[in-house]
Amino acid sequence: MSSSTIDEYIGSFPDDVQDVLREVRSTIRTALPDAAEKISYQIPTFTLNGRNVVHFAAWTHHISVYPLPAGDEAFQRELAPYVAGKGTAKFPLDKPIPYDLIGRLAAHLATRK
Repeated sequence: MSSSTIDEYIGSFPDDVQDVLREVRSTIRTALPDAAEKISYQIPTFTLNGRNVVHFAAWTHHISVYPLPAGDEAFQRELAPYVAGKGTAKFPLDKPIPYDLIGRLAAHLATRK
């Protein structure tokens, strides 16, 4: 299914996953208060100055956030348990979602050139 808005995208998932997606969205919105929202690559995307900054998506067993920032080694170590392939963080739905980490991830991505 292709969604035209983030609300439609979130609404296409079961209630428990919708709750997580709403919290991820809110967390990113707090980290990037000046960002715009859109659907890009068929997933929710936050943009700054016309540039895609961060995407998130729900899957059967996890939430993903894309891409991953380079640089800061301490932050890389903190993200390491969630890294799944190049540029993807996976947060299992059967474990507590580290919303604070997602917010900091979005903030890091906003500062890259």
